[in-house]
Amino acid sequence: MQSATQSVTTVGNQDLVAVLGAMDEEVALVAQGLDGVVHDPASRSAGLDVVRGRLPKADGGHVELAATVGGMGTVNIAASAQYLIDAYHPKALIFSGIAGSLNKSLHINDVVLGGTLRYLDSDMRMIAQFAPKTEVFHSDPYLLQLADQALDDMGVTHITGTIATGNYFVDTPEKTAEVKAQTGADAVEMEGAAVCHVAARNGVPALVIRALSDNADTDYEVFKEFDISEYADTAAKLVLSIAARV
Repeated sequence: MQSATQSVTTVGNQDLVAVLGAMDEEVALVAQGLDGVVHDPASRSAGLDVVRGRLPKADGGHVELAATVGGMGTVNIAASAQYLIDAYHPKALIFSGIAGSLNKSLHINDVVLGGTLRYLDSDMRMIAQFAPKTEVFHSDPYLLQLADQALDDMGVTHITGTIATGNYFVDTPEKTAEVKAQTGADAVEMEGAAVCHVAARNGVPALVIRALSDNADTDYEVFKEFDISEYADTAAKLVLSIAARV
Protein backbone atom coordinates (compact mmCIF):
# COMPACT_ATOMS: atom_id res chain seq x y z
CA MET A 1 0.00 0.00 0.00
CA GLN A 2 1.22 3.48 -0.74
CA SER A 3 1.89 5.95 2.03
CA ALA A 4 -0.94 8.19 3.20
CA THR A 5 0.57 11.24 1.52
CA GLN A 6 1.46 9.57 -1.77
CA SER A 7 -1.94 7.96 -2.06
CA VAL A 8 -3.72 11.18 -2.94
CA THR A 9 -0.93 13.16 -4.55
CA THR A 10 0.61 10.85 -7.12
CA VAL A 11 -2.25 8.75 -8.52
CA GLY A 12 -4.75 9.55 -11.27
CA ASN A 13 -6.45 12.78 -12.28
CA GLN A 14 -5.37 15.39 -9.74
CA ASP A 15 -8.61 17.34 -10.23
CA LEU A 16 -11.23 14.59 -9.90
CA VAL A 17 -12.71 12.50 -7.10
CA ALA A 18 -15.05 9.63 -8.00
CA VAL A 19 -18.05 8.94 -5.78
CA LEU A 20 -20.12 5.77 -5.61
CA GLY A 21 -23.41 6.05 -3.77
CA ALA A 22 -25.76 3.32 -2.67
CA MET A 23 -28.92 5.38 -3.09
CA ASP A 24 -30.43 7.55 -5.81
CA GLU A 25 -31.31 10.13 -3.18
CA GLU A 26 -27.74 10.37 -1.98
CA VAL A 27 -26.25 10.96 -5.42
CA ALA A 28 -28.97 13.52 -6.21
CA LEU A 29 -28.06 15.42 -3.03
CA VAL A 30 -24.35 15.24 -3.90
CA ALA A 31 -25.16 16.72 -7.32
CA GLN A 32 -27.01 19.60 -5.66
CA GLY A 33 -23.75 20.62 -3.98
CA LEU A 34 -21.87 20.92 -7.28
CA ASP A 35 -21.54 23.70 -9.84
CA GLY A 36 -21.96 23.12 -13.57
CA VAL A 37 -23.60 19.71 -13.21
CA VAL A 38 -23.90 17.57 -16.34
CA HIS A 39 -24.92 13.95 -16.94
CA ASP A 40 -22.27 12.03 -18.85
CA PRO A 41 -24.09 10.24 -21.70
CA ALA A 42 -21.17 7.86 -22.24
CA SER A 43 -21.83 6.27 -18.85
CA ARG A 44 -25.14 4.86 -20.07
CA SER A 45 -23.21 2.23 -22.00
CA ALA A 46 -22.21 0.78 -18.62
CA GLY A 47 -25.76 0.96 -17.25
CA LEU A 48 -24.90 4.00 -15.15
CA ASP A 49 -25.93 7.64 -14.91
CA VAL A 50 -22.77 9.52 -13.95
CA VAL A 51 -23.17 13.15 -12.92
CA ARG A 52 -20.18 15.47 -13.09
CA GLY A 53 -19.63 18.89 -11.61
CA ARG A 54 -17.26 21.15 -9.69
CA LEU A 55 -17.17 21.24 -5.90
CA PRO A 56 -16.01 24.58 -4.43
CA LYS A 57 -13.20 24.37 -1.86
CA ALA A 58 -12.53 26.62 1.10
CA ASP A 59 -9.34 27.98 -0.51
CA GLY A 60 -11.28 29.35 -3.48
CA GLY A 61 -10.38 26.49 -5.80
CA HIS A 62 -12.48 23.51 -6.73
CA VAL A 63 -12.36 19.76 -7.22
CA GLU A 64 -14.22 17.87 -9.93
CA LEU A 65 -16.59 15.10 -8.89
CA ALA A 66 -17.97 12.19 -10.91
CA ALA A 67 -20.77 10.48 -8.97
CA THR A 68 -23.16 7.62 -9.64
CA VAL A 69 -25.28 4.98 -7.95
CA GLY A 70 -23.31 1.75 -8.14
CA GLY A 71 -25.96 -0.91 -7.59
CA MET A 72 -26.35 -3.53 -4.87
CA GLY A 73 -24.09 -6.54 -4.49
CA THR A 74 -20.42 -7.16 -5.16
CA VAL A 75 -20.64 -7.65 -8.93
CA ASN A 76 -22.71 -4.52 -9.57
CA ILE A 77 -20.51 -2.34 -7.40
CA ALA A 78 -17.25 -3.81 -8.77
CA ALA A 79 -18.34 -3.12 -12.36
CA SER A 80 -19.34 0.43 -11.42
CA ALA A 81 -16.07 1.08 -9.60
CA GLN A 82 -14.02 -0.20 -12.53
CA TYR A 83 -15.98 1.99 -14.94
CA LEU A 84 -15.35 5.13 -12.86
CA ILE A 85 -11.65 4.32 -12.65
CA ASP A 86 -11.30 3.60 -16.37
CA ALA A 87 -13.38 6.55 -17.54
CA TYR A 88 -12.21 9.30 -15.19
CA HIS A 89 -8.87 8.19 -13.69
CA PRO A 90 -9.75 9.64 -10.26
CA LYS A 91 -7.24 10.54 -7.60
CA ALA A 92 -9.57 8.97 -5.02
CA LEU A 93 -12.72 6.82 -4.91
CA ILE A 94 -15.28 7.35 -2.14
CA PHE A 95 -18.12 4.91 -1.51
CA SER A 96 -20.87 5.61 1.00
CA GLY A 97 -24.11 3.94 1.97
CA ILE A 98 -25.91 2.20 4.80
CA ALA A 99 -25.18 -0.99 6.73
CA GLY A 100 -26.48 -3.20 9.51
CA SER A 101 -24.79 -2.77 12.87
CA LEU A 102 -22.99 -5.66 14.55
CA ASN A 103 -21.47 -3.49 17.30
CA LYS A 104 -23.66 -3.11 20.38
CA SER A 105 -21.81 0.06 21.35
CA LEU A 106 -23.07 1.82 18.22
CA HIS A 107 -26.52 3.17 17.43
CA ILE A 108 -28.66 3.94 14.40
CA ASN A 109 -27.20 6.86 12.37
CA ASP A 110 -23.69 6.30 13.77
CA VAL A 111 -21.01 5.76 11.12
CA VAL A 112 -18.45 3.01 10.58
CA LEU A 113 -15.46 3.86 8.43
CA GLY A 114 -14.00 0.84 6.65
CA GLY A 115 -10.59 0.47 8.21
CA THR A 116 -10.69 -3.23 7.33
CA LEU A 117 -13.09 -4.92 4.90
CA ARG A 118 -13.64 -8.67 4.63
CA TYR A 119 -15.72 -10.86 2.35
CA LEU A 120 -18.32 -13.11 3.94
CA ASP A 121 -18.91 -15.66 1.20
CA SER A 122 -15.63 -15.94 -0.70
CA ASP A 123 -12.69 -18.31 -0.25
CA MET A 124 -9.96 -15.70 -0.20
CA ARG A 125 -7.22 -18.33 -0.09
CA MET A 126 -7.93 -18.87 -3.78
CA ILE A 127 -8.93 -15.36 -4.81
CA ALA A 128 -5.86 -13.82 -3.15
CA GLN A 129 -3.59 -15.74 -5.52
CA PHE A 130 -4.39 -13.02 -8.05
CA ALA A 131 -3.58 -9.30 -7.78
CA PRO A 132 -3.65 -7.51 -5.40
CA LYS A 133 -2.88 -10.77 -3.54
CA THR A 134 -4.50 -9.98 -0.21
CA GLU A 135 -7.31 -11.64 1.74
CA VAL A 136 -8.50 -8.42 3.40
CA PHE A 137 -8.81 -4.86 2.17
CA HIS A 138 -8.43 -1.40 3.69
CA SER A 139 -9.56 2.14 3.09
CA ASP A 140 -6.74 4.56 2.38
CA PRO A 141 -5.18 5.93 5.62
CA TYR A 142 -5.19 9.54 4.49
CA LEU A 143 -8.81 9.38 3.33
CA LEU A 144 -9.72 7.81 6.68
CA GLN A 145 -8.06 10.75 8.40
CA LEU A 146 -10.04 13.25 6.30
CA ALA A 147 -13.28 11.37 7.00
CA ASP A 148 -12.57 11.33 10.72
CA GLN A 149 -12.05 15.09 10.68
CA ALA A 150 -15.22 15.69 8.66
CA LEU A 151 -17.32 13.50 10.96
CA ASP A 152 -15.93 15.29 14.01
CA ASP A 153 -16.86 18.63 12.45
CA MET A 154 -20.38 17.33 11.78
CA GLY A 155 -20.74 15.96 15.30
CA VAL A 156 -21.45 12.42 14.06
CA THR A 157 -20.52 9.48 16.30
CA HIS A 158 -18.21 7.18 14.38
CA ILE A 159 -15.47 4.59 14.54
CA THR A 160 -12.89 3.21 12.16
CA GLY A 161 -13.71 -0.47 12.23
CA THR A 162 -14.23 -3.70 10.34
CA ILE A 163 -16.93 -4.11 7.70
CA ALA A 164 -18.13 -7.48 6.39
CA THR A 165 -19.34 -7.72 2.78
CA GLY A 166 -21.49 -10.50 1.37
CA ASN A 167 -23.97 -11.17 -1.40
CA TYR A 168 -26.88 -11.84 0.93
CA PHE A 169 -29.04 -9.70 3.19
CA VAL A 170 -28.35 -10.30 6.89
CA ASP A 171 -31.72 -10.07 8.63
CA THR A 172 -31.98 -12.57 11.49
CA PRO A 173 -30.30 -12.93 14.90
CA GLU A 174 -28.84 -16.25 13.77
CA LYS A 175 -27.23 -14.75 10.66
CA THR A 176 -26.04 -11.75 12.65
CA ALA A 177 -24.33 -13.95 15.23
CA GLU A 178 -22.75 -16.06 12.48
CA VAL A 179 -21.32 -13.03 10.67
CA LYS A 180 -20.01 -11.54 13.91
CA ALA A 181 -18.30 -14.82 14.85
CA GLN A 182 -16.85 -15.26 11.37
CA THR A 183 -15.46 -11.74 10.87
CA GLY A 184 -15.54 -9.80 14.14
CA ALA A 185 -17.05 -6.99 12.09
CA ASP A 186 -18.74 -3.83 13.34
CA ALA A 187 -21.11 -3.63 10.37
CA VAL A 188 -22.37 -5.84 7.55
CA GLU A 189 -23.36 -4.85 4.00
CA MET A 190 -23.08 -5.98 0.37
CA GLU A 191 -20.48 -3.83 -1.44
CA GLY A 192 -17.62 -2.32 0.56
CA ALA A 193 -14.95 -5.02 0.24
CA ALA A 194 -15.56 -5.20 -3.52
CA VAL A 195 -15.01 -1.44 -3.88
CA CYS A 196 -11.68 -1.62 -2.06
CA HIS A 197 -10.76 -4.81 -3.93
CA VAL A 198 -11.19 -3.14 -7.34
CA ALA A 199 -9.49 0.04 -6.15
CA ALA A 200 -6.50 -1.91 -4.84
CA ARG A 201 -6.13 -3.74 -8.17
CA ASN A 202 -5.98 -0.36 -9.90
CA GLY A 203 -3.80 1.43 -7.37
CA VAL A 204 -6.49 3.99 -6.56
CA PRO A 205 -6.97 5.18 -2.95
CA ALA A 206 -10.47 4.29 -1.74
CA LEU A 207 -12.67 5.06 1.25
CA VAL A 208 -15.75 3.15 2.43
CA ILE A 209 -18.26 4.93 4.68
CA ARG A 210 -21.29 3.22 6.23
CA ALA A 211 -24.10 4.86 8.18
CA LEU A 212 -25.91 2.35 10.41
CA SER A 213 -29.55 1.91 9.44
CA ASP A 214 -30.56 -1.05 11.66
CA ASN A 215 -29.11 -3.83 13.80
CA ALA A 216 -28.91 -6.36 10.95
CA ASP A 217 -32.13 -7.91 12.22
CA THR A 218 -34.72 -6.38 9.91
CA ASP A 219 -36.53 -8.48 7.33
CA TYR A 220 -35.76 -7.22 3.82
CA GLU A 221 -39.42 -6.63 2.96
CA VAL A 222 -39.67 -4.36 6.00
CA PHE A 223 -36.30 -2.77 5.30
CA LYS A 224 -37.43 -1.74 1.80
CA GLU A 225 -40.04 0.51 3.39
CA PHE A 226 -37.53 2.44 5.52
CA ASP A 227 -37.37 6.21 5.04
CA ILE A 228 -33.72 6.62 4.04
CA SER A 229 -33.82 10.37 3.43
CA GLU A 230 -32.03 11.15 6.70
CA TYR A 231 -29.22 8.69 5.91
CA ALA A 232 -28.94 10.04 2.37
CA ASP A 233 -28.72 13.64 3.56
CA THR A 234 -26.00 12.85 6.12
CA ALA A 235 -24.04 10.72 3.64
CA ALA A 236 -24.16 13.37 0.90
CA LYS A 237 -22.95 16.13 3.27
CA LEU A 238 -20.16 13.89 4.49
CA VAL A 239 -19.02 12.93 0.98
CA LEU A 240 -18.92 16.56 -0.12
CA SER A 241 -17.02 17.58 3.01
CA ILE A 242 -14.40 14.86 2.48
CA ALA A 243 -14.05 15.48 -1.26
CA ALA A 244 -13.45 19.18 -0.65
CA ARG A 245 -10.49 18.28 1.58
CA VAL A 246 -8.80 15.77 -0.76
